[in-house]
Parts: sequence; C-alpha cells; structure tokens
Amino acid sequence: MTIGIDARMLSKGFGIARYIEELLKQLDAQDTEHTFVVFLRSESIGIFEPVHAERFRFVIADILWYSVGEQLLFPWIIKRECLDLMHFPHFNVPLLYTRKFLVTIHDLTMFHFPRPKATTRSKLVFWIKDVAHRYVIRSAVRRAAHIMATSEYVRHDVHTTLGVPLSNMTTVYQAPFAATSKRNRYTPSIIDAPYMLYVGASYPHKNVEGLLDAWEEYIDVYGGEEILVLVGKENYFWERLLPRIKSMTQVVYLGFQSDEQLSSLYAHARAFVFPSVSEGFGIPPLEAMQQGIPVLSSNASCLPEVLGEGVLYTDTTNREMFASAIESIFHNEDIRYEVLVAAKEVLARYSSDTFGTETIAIYNNTLQNN
Repeated sequence: MTIGIDARMLSKGFGIARYIEELLKQLDAQDTEHTFVVFLRSESIGIFEPVHAERFRFVIADILWYSVGEQLLFPWIIKRECLDLMHFPHFNVPLLYTRKFLVTIHDLTMFHFPRPKATTRSKLVFWIKDVAHRYVIRSAVRRAAHIMATSEYVRHDVHTTLGVPLSNMTTVYQAPFAATSKRNRYTPSIIDAPYMLYVGASYPHKNVEGLLDAWEEYIDVYGGEEILVLVGKENYFWERLLPRIKSMTQVVYLGFQSDEQLSSLYAHARAFVFPSVSEGFGIPPLEAMQQGIPVLSSNASCLPEVLGEGVLYTDTTNREMFASAIESIFHNEDIRYEVLVAAKEVLARYSSDTFGTETIAIYNNTLQNN
C-alpha cells in the first residue's frame, strides 16, 4: 500500500519536528512492503535520508501549517498521489481532505490553557485563531479512521474532552533519541559552575516563568552557586523573557543547539528540570535520563505516567516548593541516587523499534478495517 506522511513540520528542533523525524526513521527501519510518500517543505530536504530509498518518495509542499493554503491547496497536492492512507502527525488536517487518514494527537493544550499571551497577535486575532483551531481538531478526530495518542493521558483526555470512543484510539509511546555522550566536545565558556538544564519551548504552558520564579527563590533562600542553563529555539516567546533572563546573574540562555551540542550539555549537567504544566509525552526529560542526569519534573498531566519513578516530582506552580525541590535534586545524594536507579527501569519501557512496529501495525489495521 502507499501511505502518505505530512512532514511539513520536519526540522532540526523539538516537539512535533522531532516526532516526525523519529517517525520517518522508524518507518525506514521496519520490514514492510508499504511505500511512503513524504510531503515536506523545500528547506527540509536532506534532514531525513532513508536507508531504503526505494520505499520513499518526496513531494515538495511549501505550504505553511495553520494557513489558508493548508486548507485549500494542500488537499489537492495529497490527492494527486493516489494514496491508500494518509498520516497527519498533528491535528491540522485540512477540512477539504476527504480520503482515509489517521492523525496523531499530542495534547489538547489549547482546550485547557487557552491563554491570549500564547500568541503574537491581538486578542481578537487570538480568539479567531483559537476558534478555528478547535474546529479543525474536532473535525480531525471525528473524521479520522484511527487516532494515535502519545500517552494514555492524552487518549483519555481526547475521549473526555472531545467525545472520541476509546476504541478508536491507540496509545503509541515515542522513545528518546539514542544517547551519545560528548563530554569533551562542547562546553560553552560562559558555563563555569554546576548547572541545571532546561531544554524546550517557552510557551506559557511550558511554565518557564515559573522556573525563573523558583530559581530566584532558590538563590535567595539557599544561596546556591549553580547556574540555570536554558536551551530553546529563538522566537517571540523566548524574546519576551530575555530582559528578565539577562537581569539574572545565574541564568544563561543559549538559544537553539545542535544535537551534538545538546548531547554535551546533557552530559555535563548536574540536573535537568522540566516545569511544564501540560504535556502529551515529554521527550526532553527522557533524554536527560538516558544521559544519567537526575531529573526534576512537574507532577502535572502525563508526566507521572511517562516518567514513572525515574524523576523527582514537585508542584512547579508553587514557588517555594519548586525551589526546595531544586535544592534537593542538586544536593541530596540519596534522592539523586534513587531517581537515577529508577530511571534505568523507566527507560527500558521505551523502544524506537517498538514505536515503529506499533505504528506499522496501526497502518495495517486501519487499511484492513476501514
């Protein structure tokens, strides 16, 4: 069969971009007779280079997501390829696409944290955009032949919030990218003390502001000499935090980092922190666990499900409690040892090969049963 993959979000980044990259790599690694048509932007050519090139065909689709072109032009580009099944790895399924498809739902953050400050536009534009996105996602889950959820938390959230039968959804866990230690390859000169690392975006639900609040509390109360190192692709949401970050003497923002640089930053870190209050899975803390770094995590949404006993949890919306947990993950050797031991068992649950085989199984079942 011929299966299409919407890879327009493919890039060297985080979140959905990383999900798509891992999806393509694992489809390439599977023993399957399916062929894959990958729709991507011109600038993404070369990011994914399949080993089994004969099973992949690339179609340029220079159409931005969440755009009018996505709704009006992209469906016709897809339909020209005469696919048996289309996989949309995000909720932005064109309303005019009427053939068989499945969709991956990563989270329902927009339903639970609809904050106007999560946009660069006016409040009116935000409201219009929010209504449109909610309509698109409701349409996508209603029309999909099947839905892939990134965690059981997301699966049940889609069921409760959008009324989708649990039987029409399957949870498929991702796996963190293979860890490669680069301890001697890259260490920014501005980092001259033990540090806590955060990797990710700075959208409001990521709670980076809460992290900065707790960090100030930690420095004031405990007098720590450690540095907080922040990594994330430069955009409006990081830029609006930069004035505050620059005013803090023990906080460093490094912007986007390559995979090699990021691996080294993980390997050198004293601890990793993940303050998010809404997630669908949570790759960064798993990557830190792979590198043998103790993790301090929010206790919200799917994170206890995904991270198990392999991290220290705290309420990251409570400034004092968060600061106390920072002190513990830095200095309490018993806690550090316990989470590192437990992390090995947690990581054993996740396999890139399993992610690939389960995805192919869903493709097969969807093709046969619908």
